[in-house]
Amino acid sequence: MSKKQLFTLEYPVRCSPSILYDFLSTPAGLQEWFADKVDERDNVFSFSWNGSTDKAEKLESEEAKFVRFHWSHAPKDEFFEFRIEKSEVTNQTILIIKDFADKKEIKDQSQLWASQVKDLFYRLGN
Repeated sequence: MSKKQLFTLEYPVRCSPSILYDFLSTPAGLQEWFADKVDERDNVFSFSWNGSTDKAEKLESEEAKFVRFHWSHAPKDEFFEFRIEKSEVTNQTILIIKDFADKKEIKDQSQLWASQVKDLFYRLGN
């Protein structure tokens, strides 16, 4: 099995970091755009799509800055992360997504994230 590679995606967002953070770090926020249903217990999030469920542990987070998750089925050193930064030049909020995928799957995985982020932007009124 080939080792997955870390890849990074960036999206400019028209909203405050604190509002964006709620959509990235809470079950109610994530359920708005990321999964059909999201539950959380003891820092373990259950994400449901079309009847199947996957679990991810929230590894670490900082209010209005970032949240990092680890899928229960993934190797220990893999994660997915939502990071929020402000452009010093334009003062615009930037959503940075970090995830792992096999090299040949990065394009497909990036398109999946783009579709998810489109739903997020719709919910945010972007």
